[in-house]
Amino acid sequence: MKFKQSDGQNQRIERITTSHLVVGIDMAKETHVAQATNFRGIVLSNRHLSFKNTQEGFEKLQRWLDALQQKHRLKSPIIGMEPTGHYWTNLANWLAQKGVHVVLVNPATTKRNKENRDNCPSKSDPKDALVIADVVSRGYYYDYTRQAPHFQRLRTIMSDREFWVTNSVRLQNRIVRWLDIRFPEYASVFKDWTCPRSMATLKEFPSPSDLNGQSTEGVITAWRKYMKRAGGSTGIQKAAELISTARQSVGDTTALREAKQDLQRLLEEYQRIANILEQIEKELVTLLGEIPLVSQLRSVKGLGTIYIAAILSGAGDLKQYAHGRQLLRKAGLNLAESMSGKRKGEIVISKRGDAKLRKYLYLATLTMVGTNPVFRQLHEHNVQVKHMSKQQSVFKLLGKLARILIGMVQSGETFTPEKTVHSYAQAA
Repeated sequence: MKFKQSDGQNQRIERITTSHLVVGIDMAKETHVAQATNFRGIVLSNRHLSFKNTQEGFEKLQRWLDALQQKHRLKSPIIGMEPTGHYWTNLANWLAQKGVHVVLVNPATTKRNKENRDNCPSKSDPKDALVIADVVSRGYYYDYTRQAPHFQRLRTIMSDREFWVTNSVRLQNRIVRWLDIRFPEYASVFKDWTCPRSMATLKEFPSPSDLNGQSTEGVITAWRKYMKRAGGSTGIQKAAELISTARQSVGDTTALREAKQDLQRLLEEYQRIANILEQIEKELVTLLGEIPLVSQLRSVKGLGTIYIAAILSGAGDLKQYAHGRQLLRKAGLNLAESMSGKRKGEIVISKRGDAKLRKYLYLATLTMVGTNPVFRQLHEHNVQVKHMSKQQSVFKLLGKLARILIGMVQSGETFTPEKTVHSYAQAA
């Protein structure tokens, strides 16, 4: 399929022929509902089909499809469904294994088309299934294709990592809140409370009162339980600064015993999650080593392990994309504008795509602006010469990154600065 949206839309419509049985399925956790139409949208089923999310339910759907095909002399079923949460995956995989053409419909499309037939805002499972069948017959869908095992594993690991990262951030915020209440001056001593010396302090001297009567030698001795190089000029300076700050602390001292217990539990859980994330990153490095195109992506300075893993888990095999615009649309980074008559609205990104892929493409671009000389030069040119805002420049470079990644994979080449910025070629 061509990368232009208009061409792709026409090709999707052309796929629906007179021999197609178009089926829309409204997904749920336990019971799904299906409706069937022909290519013109004429309803072929006397009544909607309800079936369970079980093997018996799937076989019931298969018998229903076979009966409709035989009755109406249709050969090619095309099954449309909304990717609602995770409820759709088992049925989609089962149908795909049977060789049935499965397509997905954006829930926003279903919502916007639910009044087409009856001009009524009512909502029900059979009606939603019929709406899905209607929009599929008009080509408003995208194909469901199962990714290769490497990319499925990558998606699972990155989903797991996102969960633990979220928990880690919550714990960190909770610990910072604890320090703000009990030891508000702590940040003036340790800018980063997660550094080894700070972690040792929180375990041995969590509150200012624990430092009363302590000497610098005593503090350093306590630190040595958790770190090898606790002393030295830096250690002595930090210990003295910590003791001095604790004497002037205005932190809350009520229910201190219970508060200390809470902090120790938070620290233990934070360390446990940190170990989990470290193990996940090792697994990611091993898995990425088994994917051939990763070596090409690593040639782009600033594109580290996590960014590469996140992009491939969200986008899948980059070889399936013909142009960077397809990757941008997958992430919901394609542009959208609102115009009517003389009014011209602001151009924004659509955000109709994978939110995680969108986030990591954006973060990768920010990192590369800071670490990659090519992207830094392009960013400076956009801001100083073209007078773009910094945010506009970042999004422009994000589009360039998408085109570079797809171009590299399609051509089988590594990143070449001379092909990205003309001044590099002139300097050579």
